[in-house]
Amino acid sequence: MTTQINTVQALNWALDDAMAADENVVLFGEEIADPEGGGIMKISSGLSTKYGTRVRSTPISEMGFTGAAVGAAIVGIRPVIEIMLMNFVAVCMDQITNHAAKLRFMSGGQTHVPMVIRTMTGSGFQTGGQHSDFLEAWFCHTPGIKVVMPSNPADAYGLLRAAINDEDPVIFVEHLASYWSPGVAPERGKSVPLGKANVVKQGKDVTLIGYSRSMLDIPVVAAKLAKDGIDCEIIDLRTVSPLDTETILTSVKKTGRAVIVHEAVKSFGVGAEVSSRIHESLFRELKAPVQRVASQDSPVPFAKQLEAAFLYSHDDIEQAVRRTLR
Repeated sequence: MTTQINTVQALNWALDDAMAADENVVLFGEEIADPEGGGIMKISSGLSTKYGTRVRSTPISEMGFTGAAVGAAIVGIRPVIEIMLMNFVAVCMDQITNHAAKLRFMSGGQTHVPMVIRTMTGSGFQTGGQHSDFLEAWFCHTPGIKVVMPSNPADAYGLLRAAINDEDPVIFVEHLASYWSPGVAPERGKSVPLGKANVVKQGKDVTLIGYSRSMLDIPVVAAKLAKDGIDCEIIDLRTVSPLDTETILTSVKKTGRAVIVHEAVKSFGVGAEVSSRIHESLFRELKAPVQRVASQDSPVPFAKQLEAAFLYSHDDIEQAVRRTLR
């Protein structure tokens, strides 16, 4: 019988195994040490007890501990920091975009910044407009940073291990609603390569492309469409920067149709970039224009009904697929 765990457990395993393998791996973040609860989602639970001062609860100063992590990374430490919610990256954008992302370029390749910034986000929990945004496009537009967004426990483990081993800064975005969704347990010690998408399901009629939250929804819609004889190929990007353009184009060249789904707002999002690359490379081979399904161009509402209206629905995905078939 296949062992099932959730993403919280998988991330804890990844941090534990990385710290056991390399004494230079350290953790910074608000309330992440055991005396303060092991992190808001308990992802670092037990690690300060096991590794002592290599796990440090910090003051409530994202700019301060992010800057400390940049400095530590420059001198050979591999810090993994936890920014409690993704919206809070706005507090430390200077440290991320002007320092972590640029130092390798500005030093002519002599200085690397091997650090990981873990953060979480997601709508559906009535946490309001300042706690729920998917902001990956900010960092995809920042040269020098990799952006990783897992959708299941095995990928969360493997991608985090790869991110910690990477020589450059990585933004690692976790989705709140998927933390407790069970999935196949990872093979401990095995990394998942950054920048490589996963073809979750082969199909011939249309390519469905997603990552993070949308990978909870896309398979459900694909299963429904299959009852009508529509055979969907499903791609989980896993890393949104750099994009695995080769896997995307190979799939869409086969199916001739593509639908991209993400929780972030639609305008100027990852979906627009994927769509542009498909149209630029496969324009004459497409059977229909590429479709994008995303959230409304609005701050995330607090009211439950408005929050539900903000987010795309399963029907939105289904109708986008059916448009490509018409």
